[in-house]
Order: sequence, then C-alpha cells, then structure tokens
Amino acid sequence: MILGFDTATRATTVALWDPPAGAVEHAARDDPARGEQPRHTTRLLPLIVELLDRADVGWGQIERIAVGVGPGTFTGLRIGVATARALCRALEIPLVGVSTLESLAVGAQLDPTSVRSPIDAVVAVIDARRGEVFAAGWRIGDSLLERERTPLLAPRALGPEALAALIPGLAPSTLAVGDGAVEFRTILERSGALIPEDDCELHRVNAVDHCRLASGRRGCAPDQVQPEYLRLPDAEIAHRAAGKK
Repeated sequence: MILGFDTATRATTVALWDPPAGAVEHAARDDPARGEQPRHTTRLLPLIVELLDRADVGWGQIERIAVGVGPGTFTGLRIGVATARALCRALEIPLVGVSTLESLAVGAQLDPTSVRSPIDAVVAVIDARRGEVFAAGWRIGDSLLERERTPLLAPRALGPEALAALIPGLAPSTLAVGDGAVEFRTILERSGALIPEDDCELHRVNAVDHCRLASGRRGCAPDQVQPEYLRLPDAEIAHRAAGKK
C-alpha cells in the first residue's frame, strides 16, 4: 500500500493506493476557498488518519510514502516533506519524492476527457505568485510511469508571457493544466495552448497520481528527498528587494 500526499499548492491532497489491485482505495483533500490561507498544518495529518480509518488500513500496511516535492509554496513544501520524512523514519519505509508538476501532467494524460481536441503535449502550470508560474511539459505518448521521463520543457519559474512564447515550439497541440493555467488563461491561450474549463478536475493536484508515479520508482532514505523550490522564498525575495532601495 502506498500513501501519497502533496502540500505544494494551497490544497492538501492525500491518497491511499494499492499497486497490485491497481485501484485507488481512498482519497481526500482540503481546498481552501479563494482568498483563504492554506491549512496544511492543521489538515494534513488528520486527513491521513481519516483515510487509514476509512480504509481499515494500519500504519504497518504502508509500504512506502510518495510526497510532492514541488515546486510550490515554501512553507507548504516544508510541511509536506518534513511530515513524510518523519513518518518514513518512524515506519522504517522508503520515501519517494514526486514532482508536483509531473503528477499534474500525468493526471491530464490519464484522463484527457475534458479536452475535445487531440493533444501532443501537456504543460503543467502552477501559480507561483508575484506574477510568475512554475511550469514543465511532457510529450503525449511517452510512457507515463517510466522511472525517468525527459521533459519537453524542464521545470522552471518564469513569467506567463515567457511561458506563452515557449508553448508554440513544444508541439503542434499543447494542453495546459493547473491553477497557473487558469490564472493566466488569456495570455496562454493566445499562444495556442488548450486549457480546460476553470472548474475542471485536471487543474487540481491529485495525490492519486503521486502514488501511481511512486509505484514504479525506487524509494530512498527520507533525508535524500529534498523540496524543489526553483526560486527563493518570497520573504527572501522581499528582503533582497528592500536592500536595493
């Protein structure tokens, strides 16, 4: 049994997945309303316990943990990765770090029903605040759950206009998903990106896809898994900006 969770975005998402059965046993999430603060600190562990109780699964049945390593909010990533490390040490099981962007892309490739047109590539876009996004892209048709997939667009932090300039060169038809794609829809659609409706499930990070990715990858010691921030924390950016005045 794999336990997966992600706290890279404002949402807290948790899942239990049994690889031999090939099915999701249980999943849960906490999605703060627009304008509300994330509740990772207060909701992550309760959601995990609720799932274990609902599935009648004991801690001893968890064979590995898959945690989202971002990119995402600095505080959210610290909470998620620290929790995963602590649980893996206590349970003496391996930890698998999963790119939150890759998980978003996998979810879109496995369930493209919300897109009417054929697509050749998927770009996962997370709102990074400060007028930037975190983004990465993969070609459709690549083996979804390979241990290592070479991205068409390597994970990076950039402005939406810069991302829009890159999209036409990725593939003939590109799907963009994630809260960043929703936030900057107008800019990205001008570049030719196909973006599902704002309320489409493809825009939400789902820990189920973390579990799927982790099932085919080698786990490691907890301390070897590191967050992928891709840029300095907002507080550090503000501090450096203030120092230049």
